[in-house]
Amino acid sequence: MRVLGVDPGLTRCGVGVVEGVAGRPLTMIGVGVVRTSADAELGDRLVAIERGIEQWLDEHSPGYVAVERVFAQHNVRTVMGTAQASAVAMLCAARRGIPVALHTPSEVKAAITGSGRAEKAQVGAMVARLLRLDAPPRPADAADALALAICHIWRAPAQNRLQLAVAAHRTPGASRTQPTPGISRTPGISRTSAASRTPRTLKGPTA
Repeated sequence: MRVLGVDPGLTRCGVGVVEGVAGRPLTMIGVGVVRTSADAELGDRLVAIERGIEQWLDEHSPGYVAVERVFAQHNVRTVMGTAQASAVAMLCAARRGIPVALHTPSEVKAAITGSGRAEKAQVGAMVARLLRLDAPPRPADAADALALAICHIWRAPAQNRLQLAVAAHRTPGASRTQPTPGISRTPGISRTSAASRTPRTLKGPTA
């Protein structure tokens, strides 16, 4: 499994590609940051991010794209920029038919370090250890992108099993009991067998 992790951001959009399967050593294929100037127009910045992500998709051909799920922050402007960059990444993947997965920061931290409240330094250190790197990638956005990719590789098998179970449960007729012959399903009518509905013979006065 080859996954492109995207840590969305307008100024720095972290990207990292990891290959491997759950339970086995993972390999970093590439890592970097797509940068845009804070002085540029918003539309131009989004176009630059799109081109950068498209270049990574062309070069590494990932089978999946994992993007950080945007969550509420006190700085609304930061949230908006993150959401816009996230949408660009999802668009680039969807246009190519590449499945996209969203993971919250706490999910990624828990998967990588065992704690959903881990600091960025801890995440970077564990990423370096898991990928057998000499040092955590810089800036932190790059390390976070790799962490997203690792998280998806580890969580994908369980998510796939859950999705299959849900799909099987929702299959029409899977959980319905087939009507029993002779049993009425008409509302308001007692569900008794046809045999029990034989008219009774009234006994008149004995002659």
